[in-house]
Amino acid sequence: MLDIKLIRENPSLIKENIKKRDDPEKLKLLGELLKVDSQWRKSQTEINELRQKRNKLSLEIAKLKKEGKLAKKPLADAKKVDALIEKKQKNLNDLEAKEKTLLMSIPNLLHESVPIGKDENDNIEVRKWCSKPRFDFIPKNHMEILENLNLVDAERAAKVAGTGFVFLKNEAVLLDLAIQRFALDFLGKRGFVIVEPPLMINRNAYEGMIDATDFEMVTYKIENEDLYLIATSEHALGAMLAGEIVDKTNLPLKVAGVSPCFRKEIGAHGKYTKGLFRMHQFNKVEQFVFCLPEQSWKIHEELQKNSEELYQALGLHYRVVNVCSGDIGNIAAKKYDTEVWMADGKFREIGSNSNCTDYQGRRLNIRFREKQGQAPVGFVNTLNNTALATSRTMIAILEQFQQKDGSVLIPKVLQPYMNGIKKLDVSIPTEMVTYRKLYLG
Repeated sequence: MLDIKLIRENPSLIKENIKKRDDPEKLKLLGELLKVDSQWRKSQTEINELRQKRNKLSLEIAKLKKEGKLAKKPLADAKKVDALIEKKQKNLNDLEAKEKTLLMSIPNLLHESVPIGKDENDNIEVRKWCSKPRFDFIPKNHMEILENLNLVDAERAAKVAGTGFVFLKNEAVLLDLAIQRFALDFLGKRGFVIVEPPLMINRNAYEGMIDATDFEMVTYKIENEDLYLIATSEHALGAMLAGEIVDKTNLPLKVAGVSPCFRKEIGAHGKYTKGLFRMHQFNKVEQFVFCLPEQSWKIHEELQKNSEELYQALGLHYRVVNVCSGDIGNIAAKKYDTEVWMADGKFREIGSNSNCTDYQGRRLNIRFREKQGQAPVGFVNTLNNTALATSRTMIAILEQFQQKDGSVLIPKVLQPYMNGIKKLDVSIPTEMVTYRKLYLG
């Protein structure tokens, strides 16, 4: 969230920022926040004045008692003041809670390089990599390919779990795991600490990381528990340092999270939902960084470079877009989306890269200090970037490397993680026969 002092001292800056995001509802909330904050400050002043009065009465009572005199009137006055303080403190607490809720709804300040626009159609292309595949046949979508190779069963998954789930089978499972291992090995060599987070976190952790509207839309609640399934490992990773003070010398802290992800919302209006693209459950390797404010913009570009080098090593045709102000969401100050080319000729998001500046650090109260024993001097900046989401990466591999005979070539960098399998084919490769005998019986 933003610093309330900034909002008090420069409300016009916040208004202009919200206007860039094309969000009239947030302008109303800003007005309400300023009103509540004014009431809070007035109430706080009144309480402080009453406490001063109570202190004077306490001194008067003590003096009278010392002199052996009755203190009936000042005692009665002190009792009235105490009751009034208690009443006003309750009102102050209510105002504080309301102010916090409103404050958390005010979006982050956009970086000056963010393009102004209303939706994804206004995102600005930054670059493309590799040429799109050329087929001398009509390319199939990934679900057709998987079904023809008997590597997926969506019908039975729907029977046991509903729509938005699949059973992956045989080489498809290996491919999913291979993508994860490839990404983890890559990031491990770049100084990332590899972490498998809890798959459930509490509401406080979630509220520190995401917008309230996103929270209700995407998260699965565990009945009768203050626990929710994670929608991405970044939420658990970010909350990992909640309430802590980090020595400046330990920053940046780079973490690679690997986990299943669980999301309720998959069928948003106008969104592409075919096959594996939007799932209630998928696996992902995430880059997450805690850093100093002066480090964050350089690291934002480094994270983007990491993810692009992963896609390049896989040989995938993709493009990068600078996400516009109306499509960026509340948390990020700037976001790049990497979009992969699909067999229908369109680019679709495969991963995002967000610099959230100190917005999440302030929500989670994660601060830094010059060195051990000194007072904190500021809030950490946080960044998150999709290294590889396995389902969408599989889509790209299946659709871009499909062959006329229905087979799919496996990128060379993944072959060592798949027991040397070089191709997904109708006929089971020798390597897969051996694998099934060894591991599946």
